[in-house]
Amino acid sequence: MGQTLSEPVVEKNSATGGDDRVIFGVSSMQGWRISMEDAHATILDLQSDSGKAAKPASADERLSFFGVYDGHGGDKVALFAGEHIHEIVAKQEAFKKGDIEQALKDGFLATDRAILNDPRYEEEVSGCTASVGIISATKIYVGNAGDSRSEKARITAAGGFVDFGRVNGNLALSRAIGDFEFKKSAELAPEQQIVTAYPDVTVHDITDDDEFLVVACDGIWDCQSSQAVVEFVRRGIAAKQDLDKICENMMDNCLASNSETGGVGCDNMTMVIIGLLRGKTKEQWYEEIAKRVAAGDGPCAPPEYAEFRGPGVHHNYDDSDSGYDVDAEQKSKSFGGNSRGRIILLGDGTEVLTDSDDTEMFDHSEEDKDLDSQVGGNKAQKPEVLPEKLSTEPEHKGDVDATPSTSNESAENAQKPAAEPENK
Repeated sequence: MGQTLSEPVVEKNSATGGDDRVIFGVSSMQGWRISMEDAHATILDLQSDSGKAAKPASADERLSFFGVYDGHGGDKVALFAGEHIHEIVAKQEAFKKGDIEQALKDGFLATDRAILNDPRYEEEVSGCTASVGIISATKIYVGNAGDSRSEKARITAAGGFVDFGRVNGNLALSRAIGDFEFKKSAELAPEQQIVTAYPDVTVHDITDDDEFLVVACDGIWDCQSSQAVVEFVRRGIAAKQDLDKICENMMDNCLASNSETGGVGCDNMTMVIIGLLRGKTKEQWYEEIAKRVAAGDGPCAPPEYAEFRGPGVHHNYDDSDSGYDVDAEQKSKSFGGNSRGRIILLGDGTEVLTDSDDTEMFDHSEEDKDLDSQVGGNKAQKPEVLPEKLSTEPEHKGDVDATPSTSNESAENAQKPAAEPENK
């Protein structure tokens, strides 16, 4: 793990926004690390922001862009990504033709080239993961670079090796923007290098069951499963909490009580929640999810977990009540359809159970599927979709995927959308 401070920096940089299609809340926190190396972007109208439209795009044509960039070895590449990836994606020929999936792939590689060709970054050794979501009226496109799923064959074919979960015994991920030390094989295409910026892209058709998307870095996904994040977010929405406050509460929950946890809960943290309004107003969207939670429709964390404030940190926050009462039977339905205890892994390594049963509710293998497990579906039997998180190890740690339904890659069923970037 990286160097840590004697006390964590718990001040948060938070913001909210929205239009007639989506609302969002974002927050970032330095935590125990000696510097902040995360960056993010929240663009409601990608065409207008990138100069591709003379006037704001209509709701049917508008594309919204959300990205989280987790830096390592410094913040320069992450900051470049936060400022420019969305612009570069929008400049691709595929984007102009409406092929958003290919535009993401081309845009990630073009971002790498732009940094490599910029004299200001000639000696730059840092890199970053990238977990982004582009939302249209009917689809969600999630691109992730930072995971390490099924990547060992490519690494060895490019002359590299994996030792103790690290590329060439050094880098704890196999996809990243930057990190040019691992991209020096002139005879190989960019996507075949030891480390590549070529993203894993997932496309999800938005349905009435989808409630929200979560995009986050591994500072969140190392501490929480995709399912736990979905349940936590639903509880906060049911309590009528602002989305940025839910992000702040989640980061406090993940924050380690000390820096001796092997890195878990000590990393920089960034989290974005994007609410999918689907023709509703913001108030109607909150009301609908609160009613679903009250009716036991879909998994949801119990109130005491959503209100937990994190070890060793003082919080001033006025919890609000959802206005709905849930009886014991409905509660048991909300937490997995039976009375089993749900495990939440906190930042300090503590496993918290909702009851005395020590059987974990979720099968972590389900978190490695697709975007449908990251974009919030509301059926208990239909996992909520979470933007996947990026896994930085050759093998999944149970918290792979960042961005739509599984972190820098995606988690799936029985979950609401969540996205996450790589493990460093």
